[in-house]
Amino acid sequence: MTALTLSTAGAATLRADALVVGVAKGPKGPVAAAGAEAVDKAYDGKLAAVLEALGASGAEGEITKLPAPAGLKVPVVLAVGLGSVPEKDESYDEEALRRAAGAAARALHGTKKAAFALPLDDASAVTAVAEGALLGAYAFTAYQGGEKKAGNGDKNGGPKQPLAEVALLGAKPRDKEHKAAAERATVVATEVNIARDLVNTPPNDLTPESFAAVASATGKENGVKVQVLDEKALLKGGFGGIMGVGKGSENLPRLVKLSYTHPKAEKTLAFVGKGITYDSGGISLKPAGHNETMKCDMAGAAAVFSAVVAIAKLGLRVNVTGWLALAENMPSGSATRPGDVLRMYSGKTVEVLNTDAEGRLVLGDALTRASEDNPDAIVDVATLTGAMVMALGNRTFGIMSNDDAFRTAIHEIAEEVGEASWPMPLPEDLRKGMDSPTADIANMGERMGGGLVAGLFLREFVGEGITWAHLDIAGPAFHEGSPFGYTPKGGTGSAVRTLVRLAERTATGDLG
Repeated sequence: MTALTLSTAGAATLRADALVVGVAKGPKGPVAAAGAEAVDKAYDGKLAAVLEALGASGAEGEITKLPAPAGLKVPVVLAVGLGSVPEKDESYDEEALRRAAGAAARALHGTKKAAFALPLDDASAVTAVAEGALLGAYAFTAYQGGEKKAGNGDKNGGPKQPLAEVALLGAKPRDKEHKAAAERATVVATEVNIARDLVNTPPNDLTPESFAAVASATGKENGVKVQVLDEKALLKGGFGGIMGVGKGSENLPRLVKLSYTHPKAEKTLAFVGKGITYDSGGISLKPAGHNETMKCDMAGAAAVFSAVVAIAKLGLRVNVTGWLALAENMPSGSATRPGDVLRMYSGKTVEVLNTDAEGRLVLGDALTRASEDNPDAIVDVATLTGAMVMALGNRTFGIMSNDDAFRTAIHEIAEEVGEASWPMPLPEDLRKGMDSPTADIANMGERMGGGLVAGLFLREFVGEGITWAHLDIAGPAFHEGSPFGYTPKGGTGSAVRTLVRLAERTATGDLG
């Protein structure tokens, strides 16, 4: 993990490998942002003119590298675009700062130390820049560098390593709010990056059993109580949904419960994560071209796991349980077939019309079990439907709920922390499409509105009177395009920050 420090040194005096400054898009060209004063002075007041001559405009995420002039103790100045100059008396948008810091950190892979002199008007800006830098510095290199070929990475032939140290200039290390902001950013970014690692880990190394082992070891290190139900306990307990999905694989399923408690907590939240460590589609096999990234189908469970650990590290005054519904969906002689009927943990029977609609089956069992503890609210997180990607694209997750106010609150929280989301309905007319002549309900309904149908299915397994929301992160959980801002290629850690902020709001009674 990249180290983060708050430095009182000036931009002209700090020794580092690079100095990051902000440049904004002004009405007449690029404008140097606050924090860049010393650099502008070193360029005789012509930093903006030099950047413009090099083609820089200040557009969001734009990177321009300059050789440092005399008067600075760094060899390189990196100017990163912040987007439009704020209106008078307004500050830069936190997400713009977060993305700019992330883009700069990505551009500095292979660098030991960089000083960030971006606008830091308050503690919220410190959080945004720190988070962005730490998230942007992420790289998944665990499986690279086996062959040491000169010139193909670092000096030993391996891949470039992430930026090793970030020094925030302009932050105040003795200011309680700034210090707390930096510490929080470090905790949250660390856990988002761990969720990314889990999503990026190949499915031959991340099975339900090994995921449960990681959760057990990490949870115990951070004051989180961990309980693991193996296949024998799942069979005995009647978890027909989880077992029905996982019984076709040699890597048998697990249900993991993570429990964090605070002695002064007044509220309890339950988070439920879909953890399909590999999804072949089962007997309803996915077509060619749709299997290659299915290691990411456990991103919901990764988000829940990392969020609970972050909440424990932060010591939030709220009780939280996390449920990881872990299974591998494979075709075999023992796999569930289309047409089979499963008896869920709730006792409800489900006719399985499509074994590739498996996430709702494992979540159904976990939601029922989570409801038994009678939490104040349940939030499930899942890469659940391609239909949600069709509706909202690759960067936005959908939010469904049995409580409109709770859905609105989660949407506002997600937007606040920089995670794009959109509230979605649960139309009652779509429920009829899941009527089954054989069982209580089918796991498929109408094709149109499939993401909403999945939400309606999950609602069937939430305990009566319990507030619940469903986050379908199928789009943003795994990024296949070029990196942008603080978002890397591959696993993104989607929803971790939303869950943590939800817990913070619940702990302070500021949920609305």
